[in-house]
Amino acid sequence: MSEHRKIGGGTIAPSVSARGAAARGALARGAAVLGTAVLSVLAVPSSAWAWEPTRPVEMVVPFSAGGASDQMARSIQGIIAKYELMKQPVIVVNKAGASGAEGLMDVKASKGDPNKLLVSSSALYTVPLVSKLPFNWRELTPVAMVAMDEFVLWTNAKSPYDSVQSFVQAAKAGQGGKRLRMGGTSSKREDHMITAMIEKQTGAKFIYVPYKGGGEAATQLSGNHIDANVNNPSESVAQWRAGEHRALCVFAQARMDYRDKVAGEQSWHDVPTCAEQGLDVSYQMLRVIMMPGGATPEQAQYYANVMKQVTEKPEWIDYMKRSALKAEFLQGKELEAFLEKDEKLHEQIVKDAGF
Repeated sequence: MSEHRKIGGGTIAPSVSARGAAARGALARGAAVLGTAVLSVLAVPSSAWAWEPTRPVEMVVPFSAGGASDQMARSIQGIIAKYELMKQPVIVVNKAGASGAEGLMDVKASKGDPNKLLVSSSALYTVPLVSKLPFNWRELTPVAMVAMDEFVLWTNAKSPYDSVQSFVQAAKAGQGGKRLRMGGTSSKREDHMITAMIEKQTGAKFIYVPYKGGGEAATQLSGNHIDANVNNPSESVAQWRAGEHRALCVFAQARMDYRDKVAGEQSWHDVPTCAEQGLDVSYQMLRVIMMPGGATPEQAQYYANVMKQVTEKPEWIDYMKRSALKAEFLQGKELEAFLEKDEKLHEQIVKDAGF
């Protein structure tokens, strides 16, 4: 119905000013509608027009179940499923053969497959460095570094080694004429390298016992089959909380930040650095997500966006706290620069260890 004003017994059209006001009101309403439409478009997740997986995504863990990498993969899987961050499900697959080489080579052989991810660590460099494996991390597509992991020197809580000093002294003297047994994940990997660094720093000599994962190394320490291990916090936290393991020191430049009580009256922050105890050895390991080579920038960015969302969820923050992980997120050029630098560091460590 057209707008008119009554005057006397007749009607007249709206005045010019009234028509102008009406026009301005219509324009304002139109602008509001247009603005709402624009905001609606901007609010649509990028996956609505960018690339996304078309079938279930396989997340390869090149280590056995129960280890730190496996725990991280399953935490990521659970968060993605809970918040529906991906339309396709994530399936965690453990490929722990040949000290992680099986998993690395599987992802390398999947070039061009955007429906596969790798949850890895410094094994990206250490495995090919010490085994002559025909693998280079540059053959894969970096997605995101999601954390840095610590290493702790653990002993059995019933052992006489209640300090770094007593442990090192026993290692140097030998126990009953025998070397102490140090357990760890795989041979010539991070755990073995830290053991070699301790030997170089102290002059002690260990019998290094490799296992398929940190979970097995923790179990063996609880059973007194080895004298110590250098597990990540998450790999031995259950035994620490149960009073089976003793945390002697953390191989880091500073103590861990987490101050909530974990094992009795002890928090992760209460664990001294090894340097504080006279053992000048430090080492931290990246936790990184990769995908096969040949991925497009859109595909890599899709997964980086998903991982960024994962790291912002309360479950991830709680997982970081429980596992005493250091928050660190890198992607793109910054991640590639970090990988280049970290690789050179590991080359020197491997050389010094004589591997």
